[in-house]
Amino acid sequence: MLQRLISDRKIHVLVATPSGVSGQGGIDRIMGALKQEFERQEIADIDVCFLASRGPGHVGLSIFYMLGFCLRMLKARLAGRADVIHINISVSGSTYRKMVIAACARLLSIPYVLHLHGAQYQTFWKADRGFISRRIKALFEHADRVIVLGRLWRDFVASRAPGAAGNIVIVPNATEVPSLAHVGGGDHVHILFLGRIGDRKGVPQLLEALHRMNPVKNWRATIAGDGEVEAARAKSAALRIADRIAFPGWVGPDDVASLIFSADILVLPSFAENLPMSVIEGMAAGLAVVATPVGAVEDIITDGQSGLLVPPGDVTALTEALSRLVENPALRAKLGAGAMAVHRERLELAPFVGAICDVWRSAASSRQPVKR
Repeated sequence: MLQRLISDRKIHVLVATPSGVSGQGGIDRIMGALKQEFERQEIADIDVCFLASRGPGHVGLSIFYMLGFCLRMLKARLAGRADVIHINISVSGSTYRKMVIAACARLLSIPYVLHLHGAQYQTFWKADRGFISRRIKALFEHADRVIVLGRLWRDFVASRAPGAAGNIVIVPNATEVPSLAHVGGGDHVHILFLGRIGDRKGVPQLLEALHRMNPVKNWRATIAGDGEVEAARAKSAALRIADRIAFPGWVGPDDVASLIFSADILVLPSFAENLPMSVIEGMAAGLAVVATPVGAVEDIITDGQSGLLVPPGDVTALTEALSRLVENPALRAKLGAGAMAVHRERLELAPFVGAICDVWRSAASSRQPVKR
């Protein structure tokens, strides 16, 4: 009877995303894509509102956005328009803010869904009985559903919070099918990196690998993203490869699409990831992907079939993988086709929206509906 009552009325969902759907971060990007696809599909039984929980400015202002979200939650609850709170969560301040939002949801008897994105959550959430670890455990175990991006994260959450194990749902990130047909780099194989430039993403190792590839003549590279841009540019100059690498800084969605359109290889030699959007975007376009088997990457890339996997920090292996792809167009085509097949089967945006909506429906049905 309860499930029938839920299905007969609109489910109202409030989504907490860091800077709103126009933010630059991976969470905001996937939430922005979710919003656009949600509007395109015109899902009749769900009404969703995306709100900033951190804000785009200085982190010191984040408390006001967090409290503003809680106030909106209260108003929606009083108006009978709050059935599920969807909480996107990452490490450090994100978790602390979401503890407050989740506590407010519990006080208001609104079910909440945790959506785990943090690449470094395994080191942030320690396996001890300290105060913070116990608070995080309670945060996850009180959630009506927990969305993770892959098997590694499912097992990790279940090991830290056994009470949440039965509520964990795997929903990998997704992207739309590119609107631009892939062309590639032409005479010079185009190697593309998309992400925050710094140590965690393996950019120093990537620059060293490109330095070792300098004798190979037919390649160029673009390292696009914010972060330690000037340091990377200076290192490329010191390695005498600056004339072969472009550093455009942070690029918006249209520029990302253009870079992917003109690329042949997508490389992401990270030391820690959850499930990186840049890899999925490269797979969607049929690029040959070189990545590290961290986070949920192995859920979507099979070495030698849909990409090449190299150990984190292994410059020699990274150099060999990139060199093979630069010199072997048949291998690039094979891996690109394999990557595209995985994307079309498992990582398209429309099924992602359906899976998220199913989680919301399930969470809403886990509690008595709000009386009207």
